[in-house]
Amino acid sequence: MQVPYRKPGKFSSQLQDPNVSELKYSEMAEKVDRLKKRRPALAAEVARLAELGDFSENAEYQLAKGRLRGLNNEILRLESLLNRAVIIKPVQGSKVIQLGSIVTVEREGRQKIFHILGPSETNPGGGVISHQSPLGQALLGHRTGEIVRVKIAERESKYKIILVENE
Repeated sequence: MQVPYRKPGKFSSQLQDPNVSELKYSEMAEKVDRLKKRRPALAAEVARLAELGDFSENAEYQLAKGRLRGLNNEILRLESLLNRAVIIKPVQGSKVIQLGSIVTVEREGRQKIFHILGPSETNPGGGVISHQSPLGQALLGHRTGEIVRVKIAERESKYKIILVENE
């Protein structure tokens, strides 16, 4: 079964980036399993409410049907993501920054550590940045000791790469 088609919006033609860590992949798989375990109970509730008759005035039936539809759509969306997922595996021992690298950079005398992953896992406050972000794009392909310039809005920042770790 396909993921339902929705009206086109500003970003509807863009596919979600398939790059995910092994941890994120297992979290999504566990969520699908949990949702599938909830489906029979919701379907039984819909069947029970359908027996009351007159679907047009049966608000409980309409709500239960909507919950079941939402659950099914979420399962389809997650399964679609899992089928297209590419698990991030950086090349061991490489000194080049790549997807999955943990990078220590220095800017204005302060050091920060960033883990470069896909956009579905970003947490800038927690040090996880997307490879599609301006900083992530600028860092990819560089090595320890290099200086990377990142221009955001009208400001340009310089980052010196201190350490690259590829797990």
